Amino acid sequence: MSGSVTDERSDADCPACGQRGLRVFFGEDSVPQNSCLLLDDPATAAGFPRGRLEIAFCHGCGFVTNTAFQPGSAEYSQRYEETQGFSGRFMAFAQELARRWVADYNLGNRTCLEIGCGKGEFLIEMVKAGAGNCIGIDPGVHPERIEDPEADQIEWIIDFYDERYTHIDADVVICRHTLEHIPNVYEFMSGIRRAVGDRPETVVLFELPNVARILHEVAFWDIYYEHCSYFSLGSLARLFRRTGFEVVELSREYDDQYLLIAAHPSPITPGAGEPLVAEDDMDELRQGVDNYRSGYQKLTDEWRDRLNALRADGGKAVIWGSGSKGVSFISNLDITDEVVAAVDINPHKWGKFMVGSNHEIVAPAALTEIKPDLVVAMNPIYLKEIQADLDALGVDAELVGL
Repeated sequence: MSGSVTDERSDADCPACGQRGLRVFFGEDSVPQNSCLLLDDPATAAGFPRGRLEIAFCHGCGFVTNTAFQPGSAEYSQRYEETQGFSGRFMAFAQELARRWVADYNLGNRTCLEIGCGKGEFLIEMVKAGAGNCIGIDPGVHPERIEDPEADQIEWIIDFYDERYTHIDADVVICRHTLEHIPNVYEFMSGIRRAVGDRPETVVLFELPNVARILHEVAFWDIYYEHCSYFSLGSLARLFRRTGFEVVELSREYDDQYLLIAAHPSPITPGAGEPLVAEDDMDELRQGVDNYRSGYQKLTDEWRDRLNALRADGGKAVIWGSGSKGVSFISNLDITDEVVAAVDINPHKWGKFMVGSNHEIVAPAALTEIKPDLVVAMNPIYLKEIQADLDALGVDAELVGL
């Protein structure tokens, strides 16, 4: 079921600052509760459990959250296939980031803990960049798929991070693209601060999506059930300070899609240090919420009209990217046969079906038989990479990015 804009008050407390009275600006009644699971047949995929979105904005701290999220409803397991590690563009970013973090924060031969390590690619790059022994915790990690010799320096824990692992003594705590999956972000960050304890030299490094870009671009494909928490640079820094961290660096990366934050434990709470210039973004966020509300219907109508017109003319469309963005794109547009398949470069997904629909996930090579007229890239940062694949296959299709 497609989403709709709204403007309502919620009695829920902000999970980041505790303020009562959030502004709900977007809702969707029936969205898949997962978007990265590997499902074997179209019936199971189409009938997968669904939940509700009530996306709300906190006027106190700028945090954005799904007030209808039900903890425990989204599955994270070894059938969760979220990795972007098959993309050369993405891995180049990860490699550069690992080298930068090791150099900038003097992490050579130091112990790294990564909370939510995914399939482990980034910890491999940290070791290659000079970090010492590492520990990766994630319920979806597959150690048997990791063939790099650097894996000998890494301990893999197939589990969720919680108080059972607060005894781990690490010089560096890394958390990439995990905090957005946590509903009670204040509690989560407070737990990490307690685990760090009285070790002021510990470096805490997080990476996560940038909600300011989502609001500005009306990127409805970047709002989905697993992401129950959305941050800007300002709201992220405010949460870190509120939970006892001193923020030392903030930046937007990857064509402004991602936020990076670096912090140290502070001896006082709120965290020591003056706010950075980048934290002053409350007006930008309020304008972004209004922009999303005013632009959502127009943008979704444009995409429906384009895909329907192509189908009416006998043309075929595919999407490139079967993960969360693709699932949300299809859900918001109520897509069925307007799109004939989802392409993905991750071979572990081939032959599976997208959660929430009956779209099969196919390899790029399948396009030589499908012969699409339109390829819609779920992330425009990969357009050059995708076009190179299409050219190599001899597929003459129009390529557009969201």
